Amino acid sequence: MHLLITGGCGYVGTLLVSQLIKEKHRVRVVDNQWFGNYLPENTNLENIKEDIRNLSVEHLKDIDTVIHLANIANDPSVKLNELLSWEVNVLATQQLADLSLRSGVKHFIYASSGSVYGIKDEKNVTEDLELVPISAYNKTKMVSERILISYKNEMKVHCIRPATVCGYSPRMRLDLTVNMLTFQALKNKEIKVFGGDQIRPNIHIKDMVAAYMFFLNHDELPSGFYNAGFENLSVLKIAEKINKKINSDIKITSSNDKRSYRLDSSKLIAKGFEPKYSINDAIEENIKMYKNKTLVEKKSFYNVGWMEELNI
Repeated sequence: MHLLITGGCGYVGTLLVSQLIKEKHRVRVVDNQWFGNYLPENTNLENIKEDIRNLSVEHLKDIDTVIHLANIANDPSVKLNELLSWEVNVLATQQLADLSLRSGVKHFIYASSGSVYGIKDEKNVTEDLELVPISAYNKTKMVSERILISYKNEMKVHCIRPATVCGYSPRMRLDLTVNMLTFQALKNKEIKVFGGDQIRPNIHIKDMVAAYMFFLNHDELPSGFYNAGFENLSVLKIAEKINKKINSDIKITSSNDKRSYRLDSSKLIAKGFEPKYSINDAIEENIKMYKNKTLVEKKSFYNVGWMEELNI
């Protein structure tokens, strides 16, 4: 199969592309490489350094399936430049969908976000609940979903709503909850928790890759929205899990961050997907990589700080 992966040099994209190549797919990656390029060279990989706002029909030539990962990710990053974020997250998504249709793409898989639900009191946040996005980032993801699902009669469209991802990747993210708190414990023997009561759904990066592979291999599944998150825990509970493996001081301070939501992924599981990894696996993986000096701290592993340094 010939695939286009936008954002293929990113945190999840790096592992996903490596898996696709391992399974002998032909892969074309388009990524502006703001955060670097950790992809290995391979005869089945075409790695194009380009902004997704500049895509053309040529980028879609001979493509069967698009997996659209590229975006300005998370609330703090979007706040740096909301206009840029609407252009990248929404306008470029619409343009990509239109190019895909014109190029004969049959299957479009989109990396949305579980945060589109906003603050929810329900214990089971399922795909049929009302979306109440509370930040600009959430709104860009919701609008992009609506744009893409409007193409469902012309091509299969699967919008995946992931939880917060955790675990090791060569293009690491040290600003995601589990990774961030684990690294704090490893480096400083101290974990800083702001608030702590906020519920965060989580998914291991290997399960995230497996979820995209699942939809790639099951294009017969109905177009629509699918949650992907399997452990709903408070930030404090996550810190306590880490503390059991790395003895640290947990320091709790007040926070005005009201974002709190759970994900129920029963729909995805009912379709046959089986998660295999956990938060504990991510913590242990990060500890192992830190101890063998594979995981080292880089400025580019923190999205906001690096984007500010690049003056984006």
